[in-house]
Amino acid sequence: MGWTDERVETLKKLWQDGLSASQIAKQLGGVTRNAVIGKVHRLGLSGRAIPSKPARPVFKAPRPQRAAAAAPSAPRRIAEPVETEAAAPATAPVRYVDEAPGSATVLTLGAHMCKWPIGDPSSDSFTFCGRRCSDGPYCTEHARVAYQPAQAKKRAGGSDLARSLRRYI
Repeated sequence: MGWTDERVETLKKLWQDGLSASQIAKQLGGVTRNAVIGKVHRLGLSGRAIPSKPARPVFKAPRPQRAAAAAPSAPRRIAEPVETEAAAPATAPVRYVDEAPGSATVLTLGAHMCKWPIGDPSSDSFTFCGRRCSDGPYCTEHARVAYQPAQAKKRAGGSDLARSLRRYI
């Protein structure tokens, strides 16, 4: 569709009203956003009365809170004092007892916690193992799964060697 005098006047009015090129293209119909931008530049139209605003909000709404049991505020470790005769209760050594896997979220995951993912990352119930680990990113159980030893190739016997050589003869 061509640029008639009426369409050019409509374009000028909408541009001065602060509409975006996309919005103007929709109202005019039959032209693209880029065609509107090109015509604005060829006409030498300058600033607008009101700058256009994005149709979507600038920031996202906060996600709904998880249930209290599903989202702890800190890693779930239970400290149990070890009883000793000489030590006072305030200075008694502390032994850490791990809970079941799946106790850590992205926000509560610490440096020495197992980072094995549990569940679907796109769901609200996604967690990490969270058990204590000393070497590497995974606890002992998950390290066994993550780091499989290389499978040793079985030695080719005489018949296997003869069979593979027949392909080339």
